Amino acid sequence: MIRLNPIRLFALAAASSVMILASLPASAQEVSEEHLKAARAAVAAIKATDPFDAILPEAAAVLKQTLIQKNPDMQEVIIKTIDDKTLALAPRRTDLEKEAALAYARVFSAEELTAIASFYGSPAGQKLLSDGPIVVRELGKAADIWQRGVARDLANEVGKALDAIVAQNAPKAPAPAEGQPTNN
Repeated sequence: MIRLNPIRLFALAAASSVMILASLPASAQEVSEEHLKAARAAVAAIKATDPFDAILPEAAAVLKQTLIQKNPDMQEVIIKTIDDKTLALAPRRTDLEKEAALAYARVFSAEELTAIASFYGSPAGQKLLSDGPIVVRELGKAADIWQRGVARDLANEVGKALDAIVAQNAPKAPAPAEGQPTNN
């Protein structure tokens, strides 16, 4: 199956980032080397760019598949050429690291970034990064159960209250006149 969505998503994000950066005043774009160093440490600690690791290999795989389908007789040459060119482009990964560091540096102070890197570099921070998604998934399940229970209980309580109000406000049947039989 060809998956272009991550590639297109990354391209859109990159283009958006460039447009945003271009619209910022020059002073907002300038970041001290110390601040950038703290940002790089935070980006590394929180593994902010790890989700993008597969972009180049996926692009290479899609290109291989496409070219081999068009030229099956050139499969070996296509594979070797794409692998060579992919390896040549791999160093550009540092561009993403730099952009990520700049993005974090624009939002967080150097002190905040140092604290972030310190926490996420600790065993507790690493555990949060590795096991956090499990906790979020379990919390989501618990929230779904809780939501259904609260909605059910709210509906029951409102139903009882409305029944009581209706019963209280219902017109009362006139009392039978003396000597008339009741319908019981």
